[in-house]
Amino acid sequence: MRDSVPGIDYRFSDPHLLREALTHRSLGKANYERLEFLGDSVLNLVISSLLYDRHPESQEGDLSRMRARLVRGGSLSELAAGLGLGKQIKLGEGELKSGGFRRASILADTLEAVLGGIFLDGGYDAARRVIVSLFEPLIDRLPSVEELKDAKTRLQEWLQARGRPLPEYVLEREEGADHAKMFFVTCRLPDSGAAIDGCGRSRRKAEQTAAAAALEALAERA
Repeated sequence: MRDSVPGIDYRFSDPHLLREALTHRSLGKANYERLEFLGDSVLNLVISSLLYDRHPESQEGDLSRMRARLVRGGSLSELAAGLGLGKQIKLGEGELKSGGFRRASILADTLEAVLGGIFLDGGYDAARRVIVSLFEPLIDRLPSVEELKDAKTRLQEWLQARGRPLPEYVLEREEGADHAKMFFVTCRLPDSGAAIDGCGRSRRKAEQTAAAAALEALAERA
Protein backbone atom coordinates (compact mmCIF):
# COMPACT_ATOMS: atom_id res chain seq x y z
CA MET A 1 0.00 0.00 0.00
CA ARG A 2 1.38 3.40 -0.97
CA ASP A 3 2.55 5.69 1.81
CA SER A 4 3.12 9.03 0.06
CA VAL A 5 1.83 11.49 -2.53
CA PRO A 6 4.22 12.58 -5.31
CA GLY A 7 5.18 16.19 -4.77
CA ILE A 8 4.45 16.12 -1.02
CA ASP A 9 7.49 15.47 1.16
CA TYR A 10 5.82 13.22 3.71
CA ARG A 11 5.57 9.45 4.24
CA PHE A 12 2.61 8.07 6.16
CA SER A 13 3.29 5.73 9.04
CA ASP A 14 -0.30 4.55 8.61
CA PRO A 15 -0.94 4.19 4.85
CA HIS A 16 -4.62 3.54 5.54
CA LEU A 17 -4.99 7.24 6.35
CA LEU A 18 -3.66 8.15 2.92
CA ARG A 19 -5.96 5.62 1.28
CA GLU A 20 -8.94 7.17 3.08
CA ALA A 21 -7.82 10.69 2.13
CA LEU A 22 -7.79 9.68 -1.54
CA THR A 23 -11.20 7.96 -1.52
CA HIS A 24 -14.26 9.88 -2.71
CA ARG A 25 -17.64 9.42 -1.03
CA SER A 26 -18.99 7.81 -4.21
CA LEU A 27 -17.15 4.65 -3.09
CA GLY A 28 -18.93 4.37 0.26
CA LYS A 29 -18.70 5.43 3.89
CA ALA A 30 -14.93 5.04 4.23
CA ASN A 31 -14.17 8.25 2.34
CA TYR A 32 -12.24 11.47 2.73
CA GLU A 33 -14.99 13.72 4.14
CA ARG A 34 -13.98 13.52 7.82
CA LEU A 35 -10.32 14.05 6.97
CA GLU A 36 -11.30 16.97 4.72
CA PHE A 37 -13.10 18.58 7.66
CA LEU A 38 -9.99 18.23 9.80
CA GLY A 39 -7.59 19.32 7.07
CA ASP A 40 -9.60 22.46 6.40
CA SER A 41 -9.19 23.54 10.03
CA VAL A 42 -5.48 22.74 10.15
CA LEU A 43 -4.88 24.57 6.87
CA ASN A 44 -6.68 27.69 8.08
CA LEU A 45 -4.72 27.68 11.33
CA VAL A 46 -1.34 27.32 9.64
CA ILE A 47 -2.08 29.94 6.97
CA SER A 48 -3.40 32.34 9.62
CA SER A 49 -0.20 31.89 11.63
CA LEU A 50 2.02 32.44 8.59
CA LEU A 51 0.19 35.60 7.56
CA TYR A 52 0.16 36.92 11.14
CA ASP A 53 3.95 36.57 11.33
CA ARG A 54 4.64 37.92 7.84
CA HIS A 55 2.38 40.96 8.03
CA PRO A 56 2.71 42.48 11.52
CA GLU A 57 1.17 45.78 10.38
CA SER A 58 -1.92 44.27 8.73
CA GLN A 59 -5.32 44.51 10.41
CA GLU A 60 -7.75 41.63 10.89
CA GLY A 61 -9.77 42.42 7.77
CA ASP A 62 -6.71 42.48 5.53
CA LEU A 63 -5.36 39.24 7.01
CA SER A 64 -8.75 37.62 6.42
CA ARG A 65 -8.73 38.67 2.77
CA MET A 66 -5.24 37.27 2.26
CA ARG A 67 -6.19 34.00 3.91
CA ALA A 68 -9.38 33.73 1.87
CA ARG A 69 -7.39 34.12 -1.36
CA LEU A 70 -4.98 31.36 -0.33
CA VAL A 71 -7.46 28.76 0.93
CA ARG A 72 -10.25 29.31 -1.60
CA GLY A 73 -11.31 26.38 -3.74
CA GLY A 74 -9.58 27.66 -6.86
CA SER A 75 -6.19 27.91 -5.18
CA LEU A 76 -6.52 24.47 -3.60
CA SER A 77 -7.67 22.79 -6.81
CA GLU A 78 -4.75 24.31 -8.76
CA LEU A 79 -2.30 23.01 -6.17
CA ALA A 80 -3.95 19.58 -6.21
CA ALA A 81 -3.87 19.46 -10.01
CA GLY A 82 -0.20 20.40 -9.97
CA LEU A 83 0.46 17.48 -7.63
CA GLY A 84 -1.39 15.11 -9.92
CA LEU A 85 -3.95 14.25 -7.26
CA GLY A 86 -6.63 13.77 -9.89
CA LYS A 87 -4.92 10.59 -11.08
CA GLN A 88 -4.77 9.22 -7.54
CA ILE A 89 -8.32 9.84 -6.31
CA LYS A 90 -10.43 6.70 -6.01
CA LEU A 91 -13.88 7.40 -7.46
CA GLY A 92 -17.09 5.50 -7.97
CA GLU A 93 -17.94 4.49 -11.52
CA GLY A 94 -20.39 7.35 -12.04
CA GLU A 95 -17.97 10.03 -10.85
CA LEU A 96 -15.19 8.47 -12.88
CA LYS A 97 -17.22 8.56 -16.09
CA SER A 98 -18.30 12.16 -15.48
CA GLY A 99 -14.70 13.32 -15.08
CA GLY A 100 -14.76 13.76 -11.31
CA PHE A 101 -10.98 13.45 -11.19
CA ARG A 102 -10.83 16.82 -12.95
CA ARG A 103 -13.54 18.56 -10.92
CA ALA A 104 -12.13 21.51 -8.98
CA SER A 105 -14.23 20.87 -5.86
CA ILE A 106 -13.11 17.23 -5.63
CA LEU A 107 -9.46 18.16 -6.15
CA ALA A 108 -9.64 20.84 -3.44
CA ASP A 109 -11.43 18.52 -1.00
CA THR A 110 -8.88 15.77 -1.58
CA LEU A 111 -5.94 18.05 -0.87
CA GLU A 112 -7.54 19.14 2.41
CA ALA A 113 -8.15 15.49 3.27
CA VAL A 114 -4.50 14.62 2.64
CA LEU A 115 -3.47 17.47 4.94
CA GLY A 116 -5.90 16.18 7.58
CA GLY A 117 -4.38 12.73 7.22
CA ILE A 118 -0.86 14.10 7.68
CA PHE A 119 -2.00 15.92 10.82
CA LEU A 120 -3.40 12.71 12.31
CA ASP A 121 -0.42 10.63 11.22
CA GLY A 122 2.45 12.96 12.06
CA GLY A 123 1.04 15.75 14.19
CA TYR A 124 0.79 19.50 13.80
CA ASP A 125 4.47 20.14 13.04
CA ALA A 126 4.45 17.67 10.14
CA ALA A 127 1.27 19.17 8.71
CA ARG A 128 2.63 22.68 9.11
CA ARG A 129 5.87 21.81 7.32
CA VAL A 130 3.96 20.40 4.34
CA ILE A 131 1.55 23.35 4.20
CA VAL A 132 4.40 25.85 4.34
CA SER A 133 6.21 24.10 1.47
CA LEU A 134 3.04 24.09 -0.65
CA PHE A 135 1.75 27.57 0.10
CA GLU A 136 4.83 29.77 0.53
CA PRO A 137 5.11 30.39 -3.24
CA LEU A 138 1.45 31.46 -3.26
CA ILE A 139 1.99 33.77 -0.28
CA ASP A 140 4.95 35.35 -2.06
CA ARG A 141 2.73 36.10 -5.09
CA LEU A 142 -0.24 37.52 -3.19
CA PRO A 143 -1.66 40.72 -4.73
CA SER A 144 -1.69 43.90 -2.66
CA VAL A 145 -4.29 44.23 0.07
CA GLU A 146 -6.13 46.82 -2.00
CA GLU A 147 -6.34 44.47 -4.96
CA LEU A 148 -7.74 41.72 -2.72
CA LYS A 149 -10.75 43.82 -1.74
CA ASP A 150 -13.90 43.06 -3.68
CA ALA A 151 -15.50 45.72 -5.84
CA LYS A 152 -18.31 46.54 -3.40
CA THR A 153 -15.81 47.14 -0.59
CA ARG A 154 -13.59 49.31 -2.80
CA LEU A 155 -16.56 51.35 -4.01
CA GLN A 156 -17.81 51.89 -0.46
CA GLU A 157 -14.38 53.02 0.73
CA TRP A 158 -13.97 55.33 -2.29
CA LEU A 159 -17.29 57.05 -1.55
CA GLN A 160 -16.72 57.24 2.22
CA ALA A 161 -13.30 58.85 1.70
CA ARG A 162 -15.03 61.66 -0.18
CA GLY A 163 -17.92 62.07 2.24
CA ARG A 164 -20.44 60.70 -0.23
CA PRO A 165 -23.42 58.49 0.65
CA LEU A 166 -23.19 54.73 0.26
CA PRO A 167 -24.45 53.09 -2.93
CA GLU A 168 -27.77 51.30 -3.17
CA TYR A 169 -28.15 47.97 -4.96
CA VAL A 170 -31.51 47.18 -6.52
CA LEU A 171 -32.41 43.80 -8.01
CA GLU A 172 -34.13 44.67 -11.27
CA ARG A 173 -35.02 41.23 -12.55
CA GLU A 174 -34.11 37.56 -12.84
CA GLU A 175 -34.03 35.62 -16.09
CA GLY A 176 -33.68 31.98 -17.07
CA ALA A 177 -34.37 28.58 -15.56
CA ASP A 178 -33.42 27.86 -11.97
CA HIS A 179 -30.25 25.98 -12.96
CA ALA A 180 -29.06 28.78 -15.26
CA LYS A 181 -30.56 31.92 -13.79
CA MET A 182 -29.13 35.36 -14.43
CA PHE A 183 -29.56 38.26 -12.00
CA PHE A 184 -29.67 41.89 -13.13
CA VAL A 185 -28.80 44.57 -10.57
CA THR A 186 -28.50 48.35 -10.63
CA CYS A 187 -25.98 50.16 -8.46
CA ARG A 188 -27.34 53.63 -7.67
CA LEU A 189 -25.31 56.55 -6.34
CA PRO A 190 -27.89 58.65 -4.43
CA ASP A 191 -26.12 62.00 -4.55
CA SER A 192 -25.47 62.03 -8.29
CA GLY A 193 -28.41 60.01 -9.56
CA ALA A 194 -26.05 57.72 -11.46
CA ALA A 195 -27.34 54.18 -12.08
CA ILE A 196 -24.92 51.48 -13.24
CA ASP A 197 -26.05 48.02 -14.27
CA GLY A 198 -24.48 44.64 -13.63
CA CYS A 199 -25.43 41.01 -14.08
CA GLY A 200 -24.24 37.65 -12.81
CA ARG A 201 -25.15 34.07 -11.96
CA SER A 202 -26.07 35.12 -8.44
CA ARG A 203 -27.33 38.34 -6.92
CA ARG A 204 -24.01 38.80 -5.13
CA LYS A 205 -22.03 38.42 -8.36
CA ALA A 206 -24.36 40.85 -10.12
CA GLU A 207 -23.83 43.41 -7.36
CA GLN A 208 -20.06 42.97 -7.60
CA THR A 209 -20.19 43.46 -11.36
CA ALA A 210 -22.25 46.64 -10.98
CA ALA A 211 -19.90 47.97 -8.29
CA ALA A 212 -16.87 47.32 -10.50
CA ALA A 213 -18.55 49.18 -13.37
CA ALA A 214 -19.38 52.07 -11.03
CA LEU A 215 -15.74 52.31 -9.94
CA GLU A 216 -14.63 52.46 -13.57
CA ALA A 217 -17.15 55.20 -14.31
CA LEU A 218 -16.04 57.21 -11.29
CA ALA A 219 -12.37 56.84 -12.25
CA GLU A 220 -13.09 58.13 -15.74
CA ARG A 221 -14.78 61.23 -14.36
CA ALA A 222 -12.12 61.92 -11.73
